[in-house]
Amino acid sequence: MGFARTCSVTLVGVEGVVVEVQADLEPGVAAFTLVGLPDKSLTESRDRVRAAVANSGDEWPQKKLTVGLSPASVPKGGSGFDLAVACAVLGAAERIDPRVLTDLVMIGELGLDGRVRPVRGILPAVLAAAEAGYEQVVVPECAAAEAALVPGVSVLGVRSLRQLIAVLADEPVPEEEPDDAGRPDPLLAGLRMPGTGAATGMHSLGAAQHEHDLADVVGQGSARTAVEVAAAGGHHLFLEGPPGAGKTMLAERLPAVLPRLGRQESLEVTAVHSVAGLLPPGKPLIDMPPYCAPHHSATMQSLVGGGPGTARPGAVSLAHRGVLFLDETPEFGSQALDALRQPLEAGHVVIARSAGVVRFPARFLMVLAANPCPCGRFSQRDSLCECPPSVIRRYQARLSGPLLDRVDLRVEVDPVSRAELAHRGPGGESTATVADRVRAARERAAARLAGTPWRTNSEVPGRELRSRWHAAVGAMDEAERNLERGVLTVRGLDRVLRVAWTVADLVGHDRPGAMDVALALQLRTGVPRGVPMALGALT
Repeated sequence: MGFARTCSVTLVGVEGVVVEVQADLEPGVAAFTLVGLPDKSLTESRDRVRAAVANSGDEWPQKKLTVGLSPASVPKGGSGFDLAVACAVLGAAERIDPRVLTDLVMIGELGLDGRVRPVRGILPAVLAAAEAGYEQVVVPECAAAEAALVPGVSVLGVRSLRQLIAVLADEPVPEEEPDDAGRPDPLLAGLRMPGTGAATGMHSLGAAQHEHDLADVVGQGSARTAVEVAAAGGHHLFLEGPPGAGKTMLAERLPAVLPRLGRQESLEVTAVHSVAGLLPPGKPLIDMPPYCAPHHSATMQSLVGGGPGTARPGAVSLAHRGVLFLDETPEFGSQALDALRQPLEAGHVVIARSAGVVRFPARFLMVLAANPCPCGRFSQRDSLCECPPSVIRRYQARLSGPLLDRVDLRVEVDPVSRAELAHRGPGGESTATVADRVRAARERAAARLAGTPWRTNSEVPGRELRSRWHAAVGAMDEAERNLERGVLTVRGLDRVLRVAWTVADLVGHDRPGAMDVALALQLRTGVPRGVPMALGALT
């Protein structure tokens, strides 16, 4: 009787669980039994592994073979167990020393010819292995750079099962023939899910951000100020205005204003995109804030995550540490929009399914854009709109009060005038200039919040703001009167104070004054209060 064991990793959401892969050979009729709650794709690994071993030049054991996946109570899926199953079988057949396999974690899919193909979720899988105390992992060669992002782990990248057998058996490593020059590497197909990039409205994670500059936006001084405040404090933003005024342009330029992601944030974002199959080829680490703009026909599952079988991350998780842009927001389904309330407050989304409960990170900056009415021409300044008042009310009521109450900034985007369009002088500030101010404001906030679990003003609970960081004496009087009149809720009052701290950080004040709070109140309610929208006027 022969026995060998090695390890692999199964993913539950973006969290990995180390699984011990055991292989047992006994005399009897040749058979291959796989146990341990495998799904369909894992069950099919029996045929893939057998063909891969045979095509790699080794003999498949003609005995009764049982492969067990432990812990047996955890559902397991995907083709990433192929490599571990093949090596465990060869270890039980004494082709490989079983003692060499014990402390290894193997992740990878096997082709019928023995090539090792990449799978989604390499980074969170290696993170789970490192947390469990494993120091050596084996992954596909084209995913080795992603696995190497985890410190303290030795990564072995292999291109074929033949190479891995030679390494483990201390034999000369065979050279694999390279693919034809000029043709795309077929192994990279395992890193992406077909169609997911177009379906989620994802930017190419950095490429598009360099092409968009705030200087391209004509006019819109108030909206530009709101974008800067949103980026500095991580506040949600609602842009309302007629078609063609520049709402989408402003939203597309917001990610480039945000600071680059830190090391821990980059690992969080990369892990989510790795599970979703959206990592750009040749870029294992995402260090720019992502941008996700789903179409208004998106379902609730595509926004918050879910789907049949194992739950997958939705748009709110793909926009983690970045921007979620919902253009034509009233056209989204009311159920889908209301499902955003919980992740907006908690910073994560919990999805319960019959197969288990998964938790995805979802701390994003949400930008809503909407027309004032179905025809888009309704305004307080003119009467171009032909929509009946009842139609306008129904259209605007598609955005529920509880959802809008979670939005910190509300700005009306005015149509661009002929004079602004024909202006030949210097335009608005560039993205680089605004990004420098945003970075300085975030550094002030980080210094103030040092020693706490929060890094931006939008994350600080209201009770902490009221008890530990006070505004100037009398600065909150007008906001508190709005609370008494019912214009603001208690949550709205807390959000006004958060925005006021962000404004103070941008203009260099030690704490919010009356003008800072007035601007925050104007940005919160959308009602003009005689405060200049230019931040330079508050210094």
